[in-house]
Amino acid sequence: MGRILAIDYGKKRTGLAVTDPLQIIATALDVIDSPKLLKYLRSYFQKEPVDAIVIGLPKTLKNEEEEMASLVRSIAAQIQKNFPDKPLHFLDERFTSKIALQTMIDGGMKKKDRQVKGNADKIAATIILQDFMSSKK
Repeated sequence: MGRILAIDYGKKRTGLAVTDPLQIIATALDVIDSPKLLKYLRSYFQKEPVDAIVIGLPKTLKNEEEEMASLVRSIAAQIQKNFPDKPLHFLDERFTSKIALQTMIDGGMKKKDRQVKGNADKIAATIILQDFMSSKK
């Protein structure tokens, strides 16, 4: 059984999270510069078996796609073109950034560490992955 990889795509940075091989636990993986995403995925897929990819789709409170959604759909199309053997799923990512920030606060992370660019992106990707795993049950 392979892992499931989650992507919290942003204009500048992309947060990544991954399951364990048994697809039980979601863990933050990395934060990378968004233009390097495909290269990173290519390298990662050579090292680790991945069964599926989940990408967060930004939506408004009215359940309409946000402006950023077109960029997410564009990178998703590139991912599908480059890795046609990996099923790709979209997941509503509303509130994941706010939940990530609250998670850092609740976890006792110092303000200085919460301001490190990328920490929230990794946690948001992990939340997307956990939500996806919960929806499969």
